[in-house]
Amino acid sequence: MARQVCIIGGGVIGLTSAYALVRAGHDVAVIDARERLGSETSYANGGQLSYRYVAPLADAGVPLQALGWLLRGDSPLKLRPCLDPRQWRWMAAFIGACRGSVNKRNAAHLLRLAALSQNTLQQWRVDDRLDGFDWRRNGKLVMFRNAATFEHARSKVTDILQQQVLSALDCARLEPTLEAGGFVGGIYTPNEEVADCHAFCQRLAARLEASGRCTFILGRKVTGIRHAEGAVQALELGEEVMPVEHLVLAAGHRSAELALPGVSLPLYPLKGYSLSVPIGEQHRAPNVSITDYDRKVVYARIGEQLRVAAMVDIVGFDASLEPKRLALMKRQATETFPTAGDYAHALEWAGMRPATPTGVPLIGASVYRNLWLNLGHGALGFTLACGSGQLLAELIGQQQPSIDMQGLSPRAA
Repeated sequence: MARQVCIIGGGVIGLTSAYALVRAGHDVAVIDARERLGSETSYANGGQLSYRYVAPLADAGVPLQALGWLLRGDSPLKLRPCLDPRQWRWMAAFIGACRGSVNKRNAAHLLRLAALSQNTLQQWRVDDRLDGFDWRRNGKLVMFRNAATFEHARSKVTDILQQQVLSALDCARLEPTLEAGGFVGGIYTPNEEVADCHAFCQRLAARLEASGRCTFILGRKVTGIRHAEGAVQALELGEEVMPVEHLVLAAGHRSAELALPGVSLPLYPLKGYSLSVPIGEQHRAPNVSITDYDRKVVYARIGEQLRVAAMVDIVGFDASLEPKRLALMKRQATETFPTAGDYAHALEWAGMRPATPTGVPLIGASVYRNLWLNLGHGALGFTLACGSGQLLAELIGQQQPSIDMQGLSPRAA
């Protein structure tokens, strides 16, 4: 039975939800306050599709490690305490999740979702011939500068994740642009991927528009949600009232502003930054995706640009660019890959990643019988988007979900 579904949010999560729903035969409307789709957190993210590196940030020892970071001038973490109870509640819940057993359990949930997401994107690429977003299966190399950290990481390598432990020399053979040194070794995963998230959003939007089953309402902010008797009735778009049959909330960290009574959305934005560095014929950029583990910087070649992404800033809802943070990123990038691109003309960007304290997103039914959630993916939005959209379409269509929903369902969160 075809259903009419309205989605609030035109980023990669909202658009993959719409695409999966249209593929399943439903009619969809996508609403976004911006004039252009995929123009916020999905615009210039890290670009790495890291399906096997999805462990939550919350883990044993992280609070103590974070205190050490905060005392450093080049810290990948920045905390600016605010007089905002949402920030304090989120941090308290995050600290509560910083236990090894909790991290292991949540990592298993994320790995399950990530595997589905990789398979779903593969299916869309093959069956629908979805392309035009610089997708490549280029592998991922996590590099370590600290010997003790490297030893700890290599002790956790398993054949299940198809990972290979490499010496510094082996890493340089695999990726010859690693010429600056400073690394003691790395862990290589050959089946990881890379793509342009913003271009992906545009391709999805074009396919959705061509389907005849999706309409876009852009530049219109949802100012309220009307509900009665345990169900959503309509959306308020200023003075306009729009009736809805099913509603999906996929508006990132702004979703909390629209939450209805009884719907708990433990979301807070983790601000991250990126540089999009042009690559010319004279430059030598890495082809393998690189993660500088100790500095928490990721590098991904996306077409003719090198995407450099880093930082976790817990600074409230301020999405503005901070020159000192960007200058630190640029300095670290030029030290690691000095000839990778034209750093002087890099596009600077910041995005607000909507995160839950546990790092596990909320996907599925709410306490309202026609209100659905797909949010809280943090830094893994692009990685988990296709699988999340597929699950949501199956749940709305009253089908058996492709994977076990344990740990992902909002009602059990």
